Amino acid sequence: MKPRQASKHRKSRWLYGGAVLISCLILGLIGLRHLGVGRSKTGQFPAISGKTIDQGTSREEAHRLIEVQMRMELEAKYLAEIADLKRSLDEAERQNATAAAIPEVGKVSDVRQLRSGIPFTSEININKGSIASVERRDEQSYTAAFQLSLRLPQPVKTLAELERASPGLSKILPGIANLIGKSEVSGWFSQLYQNKVTRIRRDANLLSEVLTKHNLYDCETMLQFKSDAGRKVFFLQADMDVVSDGSDGDRLPIMPDDIVNSTNYQPFTSYAWPKKTLAPNPLTVGWERRIAAAKKELEDPVTTAPRKTWLKDRIQYLKRGITELKTRSFLIADYDPFIVLPVNILASKDDFAPHVGDFAVVIYAGKIYPTIVGDGGPAFKVGEGSLRLAKELNSKASSYSRPVSDLKVSYLIFPGSRSEVRDAPNYEQWRQRCHELVNEIGGLGEGYEMYPWADSLTKPAPPPEIAPEITPTPTSDEAAPSTTPE
Repeated sequence: MKPRQASKHRKSRWLYGGAVLISCLILGLIGLRHLGVGRSKTGQFPAISGKTIDQGTSREEAHRLIEVQMRMELEAKYLAEIADLKRSLDEAERQNATAAAIPEVGKVSDVRQLRSGIPFTSEININKGSIASVERRDEQSYTAAFQLSLRLPQPVKTLAELERASPGLSKILPGIANLIGKSEVSGWFSQLYQNKVTRIRRDANLLSEVLTKHNLYDCETMLQFKSDAGRKVFFLQADMDVVSDGSDGDRLPIMPDDIVNSTNYQPFTSYAWPKKTLAPNPLTVGWERRIAAAKKELEDPVTTAPRKTWLKDRIQYLKRGITELKTRSFLIADYDPFIVLPVNILASKDDFAPHVGDFAVVIYAGKIYPTIVGDGGPAFKVGEGSLRLAKELNSKASSYSRPVSDLKVSYLIFPGSRSEVRDAPNYEQWRQRCHELVNEIGGLGEGYEMYPWADSLTKPAPPPEIAPEITPTPTSDEAAPSTTPE
């Protein structure tokens, strides 16, 4: 009995030590994320899905679009690593509390649903083997095979199919029936699903990280057509997820502390314009704190060389960001209605590809919302809107709850419609411009109108006026000052 007890104690100590180690790793990763590792950007930018950058897109803007996708990839990676470590810790605790059972020879099956929403069936075949030293050298003693099955959807092409998701679409836009009849499926539809498959193939060995079923089937169709007068339309039917980014010191000089101090909140959007006031961007403070924390860690003698290299790159990135915050203003997702499209589309030279700043209308539940293309998102996902737009579609929407899960939102984007000069949002001008663009493809049906957005930002109080100094008029007893130089 003694040897068995000693073995149990060793196992308990091992499991306890493993649990402590995993806990330390979790805390370490969380610490890295507090320094912004999940949102890091480098100075090197890859090509976007093999597409060349649009000639009308500045290099600086193209870099920002690419960084959006890199940022989201890193965010997903580190969240998954933390989740895996937590699961390992839970499993270690369960093993420590439960007596080990002797495995039986035979077949064991398990059916469950992954966190990504994919039904998953696993089967383990347990057979008797030789001694461990022999089995270790045999490549066939411990093998695994994994097969993931998915079906690629076909795009919706007819008006009848479109109206299954958007009832009354032809009444809202009477001219669309003729246009849909002459439309063609956009090449971006197949590109979108190719991007999804590429991502799934890359992550297939990490079942908890593969694309969720919801995000695999997030697009019903992408069509492109143009009116008789030549007005191009990029038509998208999808769901709507929520974006909560952006900042503007001119219009919103104060933001909540949880946003200012957040390492996840992004102060930038692809749509931006020069600052017009001296009011500082409220998120500058948080970024300066991150620089200070990084410098302090650099001075710590225990910081490793690779970590120091990363910190130096991180500081340079934060400094570039602060320069942006001091010189430019951005859309604010909580207050401004805008949509988000994949960055590879926004950076494309395709004639029908929308770009940042192009006007768009969103149709849902019989209402028409004027917006612009305000930001870029991942190349494997479509159907995103700002929190302001999302709440108008569904009052229960939040940063953590999408407004529409079904593929019932229609997006009409007008490529080439962006203004030459970018400026702070003027919702009434957006509304009028979207109305003009819709008129070019047949106009709105009787009884329908563009939604009038109200400016929900509190206008900052103007600075007090300073009364000009008045020179008193000299009396008859006083000599007027001489205007002739001596």
